[in-house]
Amino acid sequence: MTEEISTASHLSVAMTTIGMTQTTTPQGSRGMEFYFRCAVLIIGLVGTAANGLVLYALVASNQHRQHVLIVNQNALDLVTCLFVIIIYSVKLCNIYLTGSTGYWLCVLVLSESLWMATSMGSIVNLAAISVERYLKIVHLVWSKNKLRRWMINSAMAFAWISSVLCNLCVVFPDDQSGERSVLRLRVLAE
Repeated sequence: MTEEISTASHLSVAMTTIGMTQTTTPQGSRGMEFYFRCAVLIIGLVGTAANGLVLYALVASNQHRQHVLIVNQNALDLVTCLFVIIIYSVKLCNIYLTGSTGYWLCVLVLSESLWMATSMGSIVNLAAISVERYLKIVHLVWSKNKLRRWMINSAMAFAWISSVLCNLCVVFPDDQSGERSVLRLRVLAE
């Protein structure tokens, strides 16, 4: 008897939806997307607090002058977490993008290019830290004689500049038609 009721109710739903097309996402996937974005937002908040605390500890203990690459790494990670908070806050708001404001919001925030730039800068800075530590451990005499402060500062600047330029090339591709492809960025944002 329960089979007959469930079949009848299923048929009535199927008969009423004939000819209709579904254009929205199922409620279950939208709910999971919302919870995922909330979880990423919380991770960004925790990361911001942790990196801010480490930076404060380095400055308070006067270690920030001795370990400038480590300070730069924490600064990159702090900015990355701030961008994650901004990006996922905007994504949770589900803003309708129109005009030039919508274009720039899509290009800079929803495409996650700011987050990717600082993430790539963090990777470049980690490589610079590895090279510096290798030189200080394996080639101690050479590092004391040849490794200068300007070299370390150049590595820090290179980490920021190269990652931003690399992401600008991805976000603003050189189209032959001269049109900016907002649609492509919108697809990347979703």
